[in-house]
Amino acid sequence: MIEGLHRLLKPPVAQADPISCPGNRLASGMFWWLCASLIFAAICGILGLQQAFRFEYVVQDDARQHVFWMQRFTDPELFPHDLIADYFQSVAPYGYAAFYRVMAKVGIHPLLFHKILPMVLGLIATGYCFGLCLEILPVPPAAFVATVLLNQSLWIKFDLVSATPRAFLYPLLLAFFYYLLRRSLLPCLVTIALQGLFYPHTVLICAGVLVLRLLRWERGRPRFSPERSDYLFCLMGLGVALAAMLPFILKSSEFGPAITVAEARRLPEFRPGGRSPFFYRHFGRYWLTGRLSGMFPPAIFTHKLLFLAGALPILLAFPSRFPLLKQTTPGIKLLPQIILSSLAAFFAAHALLFRLHLPSRYTQHTLRIVMALAAGITLIAIGDALFRWAAGRSRFPQRFLALGFSVLLGVVLIAYPASLKRFPRTNYVVGKHPSLYHFISRQPKDILIASLAEEVNNLPAFSQRSVLVGREFAIPYHSGYYLQFRERVIDLIRAQYTPDRKELQHFIRKYGVDLWLLERDAFHPRYFALNKWMKQFQPEADEAQERLKRGVTPALADFAKRCSVMADKRFVVLDAGCIERSTGQ
Repeated sequence: MIEGLHRLLKPPVAQADPISCPGNRLASGMFWWLCASLIFAAICGILGLQQAFRFEYVVQDDARQHVFWMQRFTDPELFPHDLIADYFQSVAPYGYAAFYRVMAKVGIHPLLFHKILPMVLGLIATGYCFGLCLEILPVPPAAFVATVLLNQSLWIKFDLVSATPRAFLYPLLLAFFYYLLRRSLLPCLVTIALQGLFYPHTVLICAGVLVLRLLRWERGRPRFSPERSDYLFCLMGLGVALAAMLPFILKSSEFGPAITVAEARRLPEFRPGGRSPFFYRHFGRYWLTGRLSGMFPPAIFTHKLLFLAGALPILLAFPSRFPLLKQTTPGIKLLPQIILSSLAAFFAAHALLFRLHLPSRYTQHTLRIVMALAAGITLIAIGDALFRWAAGRSRFPQRFLALGFSVLLGVVLIAYPASLKRFPRTNYVVGKHPSLYHFISRQPKDILIASLAEEVNNLPAFSQRSVLVGREFAIPYHSGYYLQFRERVIDLIRAQYTPDRKELQHFIRKYGVDLWLLERDAFHPRYFALNKWMKQFQPEADEAQERLKRGVTPALADFAKRCSVMADKRFVVLDAGCIERSTGQ
């Protein structure tokens, strides 16, 4: 049994030609390992689909920002003159928006497509990850393990399942790395161009890798490659990268350039506990572990088995004890090149803060890919060493120990998700108030809803109607958008808790509010303790809470019964026109 298992770990092609044609690998059993990888990816996707279609009203958390406005593709009359919809449409990459538009033209609704897309992207990413690992170590079981680890890490976090632009970076980056090692120029250039259309940030990482591949480390010194083809490959790749980034760089927005560092430091949203916490005082939190600012954000370490990647450099230093690693190809140099390029982009993003968006985006995704590949190779190298050790001994306990340990590793690998509280973690939001969504969806398409309730974040997706504000849409990276948005929130807090009817009437007229969604406990002081988002808007939030504690009745409370047009156990929907007319009486 040990000998049979050990044969599976032997390279299917000769070391003299490690990067042979795919047909030879298929004949050597690679096909079945690839099928197993795709089956595992499909199972993860099916589990995600079960959550997506379990209830009538379901939407992925981030899709509430990046996909809801695409309902305009099926009905152009939706979200007219909507600040929030206009903003998210303006920041959507061209290729990403066009892809959803094409799907809408063929009859696939955007909110349906965003549930199907993650499984498709996961399968594509799996195929390229499998091929990429074979280009580094031509051992199909290593490629299988790497794809399993990658899929598990992707479905533990929400990047892939979000179906937002960053969901495309995994298949596109893996495809670029694969074609780069295969020296396939045209496909490599195509993947760079597609990254510019779907997720431009990764173009910087690809450009860095192309430059780094011109360097050779010989006799302890860096030297430039003597091959002319390397320079041609690099120059053409950089040219496409520049062309791919130009629309992103030159794109003008009605919401202005990215927010400046000085502006961001003044906003509580960027402080610890804010909507987008960025500026931490602690050096390690800011540079290393911050979710948005750190080099190693927590998202990288959610899959504990990926830590095995750290053992690969150690194993490579002892080739006599881990002889399988002698079969690694020069393609293994790609892994440190990816890391170095990602770090360069990370520091560039800090130097040009917010103009290249968030620094952590340049390390967390690529490190997840590198760690999955390295951990897969590490596990197989350890298994091979164990089998070799057992094969040289005749005693049963020693062989049983090697076999048992290897089986244990396999079981832990496949069964790891069972140790998690939830797998896959999709972060799907389930709508719990269908009567509310149904009522609002029957209102005119041009209405505007005002509310401080958390449920208002779901209305654009579930009811296809515009809202004035919502925590989910409070993205503070463009001052032209967010200063307007913040002013709306402050005005809404004042209007909802003012005892002055004239001020309430002025707010309704200023923004053209049609409906007002109130939670039944909105006028209780504890409401502010439960709604931490409002704490970012000071002094208005504290002043409103203090008035409630003193027993001051908000003017809006007087209309809760008179102007109610719909109510359930938790919410009351008020007709803003009724409130406006009544304030004059």
